[in-house]
Amino acid sequence: MEFHDLSDETKGEPSAKIRERVNAARKIQQKRFEGTPVTCNGKMSPAMTREFCVPDEKGRQMIASAFERLGLSARAYDKILRISRTIADLAGSEKIESQHIAEAIRYRNLDRKFWSNG
Repeated sequence: MEFHDLSDETKGEPSAKIRERVNAARKIQQKRFEGTPVTCNGKMSPAMTREFCVPDEKGRQMIASAFERLGLSARAYDKILRISRTIADLAGSEKIESQHIAEAIRYRNLDRKFWSNG
């Protein structure tokens, strides 16, 4: 995110609308994990991640490139997939698309940039 994005005067999404999307995503996850001890995407096992976090072809290529370019570990790879699944759920998308992967990778880069030295 750039400074001009933060300083933009235009109104963002209202809190009530965000709450609706979050509640809808939670319901999707409850249904997905029904009958298991898992309650949210972040708690998926590696096997569940492979089952429920399959990106589209462009997304697969994107995460493969990031894996090589950023030197990601298997754990980081799985985390990006789980975050992508959550982003897709928030968007109401059944499939993980390349834009969901891209957003998750950006969060990963921010996380490394701002929290690795602290």
